[in-house]
Amino acid sequence: MTPTGLFTLYGAAGSGATPVHAALTLIGAPVKVVDVAPWRGDRERARLAYVNPMRQVPVLVLPSGEVMTESAAILIWLADRYPEAALAPRVDNPMRGQYLRWMSFISSAIYSLYWVRDEPTRLGGTPEAKAVILDRTAERIAECWRIMDEQVGQKGNYLLGDRLSVLDLYVTVVSRWQPRRLRFYREAPRMADVVRRVDAEPRLRAHWEARYPFTDAWESEGP
Repeated sequence: MTPTGLFTLYGAAGSGATPVHAALTLIGAPVKVVDVAPWRGDRERARLAYVNPMRQVPVLVLPSGEVMTESAAILIWLADRYPEAALAPRVDNPMRGQYLRWMSFISSAIYSLYWVRDEPTRLGGTPEAKAVILDRTAERIAECWRIMDEQVGQKGNYLLGDRLSVLDLYVTVVSRWQPRRLRFYREAPRMADVVRRVDAEPRLRAHWEARYPFTDAWESEGP
């Protein structure tokens, strides 16, 4: 099915909107991007209130006007809606269960921790508490990548075989967030080659340059 109509995607460059934008690029869907970064304060969050009461990104407004939120749900929906792009195992594919497992795992076990990391004062108001929160969430994220790397059972160039999927896009973007790629490479050596392959995907070169450029020291390790 050829995409028709304009999608509107809310989210800043490098945010959770980035893998969604990458998927739309591979699908060939027209998209309007509204740059908004809710972690920068109440003014930015207020800009999202009318499309997402949670005041979080990504938000995808479909050509029909329907609103979708939650990065994993959006990616799964896009892959299913446009199967000719081959961005996910179909329902009868033996890999479908693991695909859904790991999409949900990234969303619930890893991505959710960035709500805390973006503003540690949500859970602790002192400088000491902030340092503890950042340290412990970084360790938890690293542990989750290690567990996924041990169990994902990669048998091809990508996480689900020899076809790039939205799961690869999801891991590639989230693995660049703190504690960043050098830590990810150590904790998830089998997935390291996959994300490097997605980084170099020719069809996404312009997308990465525009929405998540590989600046100097971008792989450096953070807290």
